[in-house]
Amino acid sequence: MGYYVSSERMDKIIDELKKEYKIYAPKRFENRGWKPNTDLIRYAEINSVSEIVYDEKSDFSPKEVFYPISQTLLYFTEDKCIESSIDDSKNIILFARPCDINGIKRLDTIFLKNGDKEDNYYKRLRDKIKIFMMECRKGWDNCFCVSMGSNRTDNYSAAVRFEDNGLLIEVKDEEFKKYFSGETSRDFTPEFVQQNQTKVKLPKIDNIDLLRKVYNLKLWDSFNTKCISCGACNTVCGTCSCFDTTDIIYNETSRRGERRRVWSSCMLEEFTTMAGGHKVRETAGKRMRFKTLHKVYDYNARFGGTEHMCVGCGRCSRRCPEEISFSDTINSLSDEIEKISSEEPSSREVNK
Repeated sequence: MGYYVSSERMDKIIDELKKEYKIYAPKRFENRGWKPNTDLIRYAEINSVSEIVYDEKSDFSPKEVFYPISQTLLYFTEDKCIESSIDDSKNIILFARPCDINGIKRLDTIFLKNGDKEDNYYKRLRDKIKIFMMECRKGWDNCFCVSMGSNRTDNYSAAVRFEDNGLLIEVKDEEFKKYFSGETSRDFTPEFVQQNQTKVKLPKIDNIDLLRKVYNLKLWDSFNTKCISCGACNTVCGTCSCFDTTDIIYNETSRRGERRRVWSSCMLEEFTTMAGGHKVRETAGKRMRFKTLHKVYDYNARFGGTEHMCVGCGRCSRRCPEEISFSDTINSLSDEIEKISSEEPSSREVNK
């Protein structure tokens, strides 16, 4: 069912929705950007449709809404632990683009299907989410969602096209039809971007010998001087899931505190430091190798199907202070693999 809703009328609907939901969307924060005199666009609660930034890409993904940057897991005293709880009973409406919706699906796989146990701390917030898809028909210069197959989705409760003075809305979820039942009916089928300016060629690694050679490519050494290991790429990525777990003691003499899960980054120099000081991946090149293969090989090798971890949103390339392009990195890797394969083809398959 499709509807046309004026911006003024949509604000009234938002007021009604807010009685049962918190509503998050990309929102502008003036002069908060990481470069001087730039704005920051990130996910935050909105009260009006005018607050939704729909014609620019958000600097951060929507994952922090349901996978918080810092999340308390439990509280402890000298002799007791109490698991944290969620006090807010409201569910969440999340305005998100197709690539980010597919990014959420990747996180669901990591936290809910990666072994015998579901991550309860992730699940209890994720179960609150209802998605309003923001139609994306053009993309931006560093997007490559089409190459990653993440440019389209049907995983949403409603789809939205923003127009000058109103919105076209497709409502799929019965739960929301009551809010739009009195609005003007309008045929509306959301459209998806069909071609990006940036394209990537995914690597084909189909045997263990080739994988070993990929690990030893000189390509990775080039990042030892390019990458400063700041982790900014991981922070803005919609599918990065790494975290540290730390215990916070309330004061020096207290035996009370809390255990928190805090976002971390595989690109940070200290991320793989073990007891005794040994580092599993001691150079920026090895860390870039790990990240790249995780995004375009490891995830698919583990879970199968056609999906890769990377959804081609391009945020990492835009955020990198050294202007390292992840799409160029993927293409360079694919070129190197093609060279190896043409020289020494192998038929031994990787165990998946």
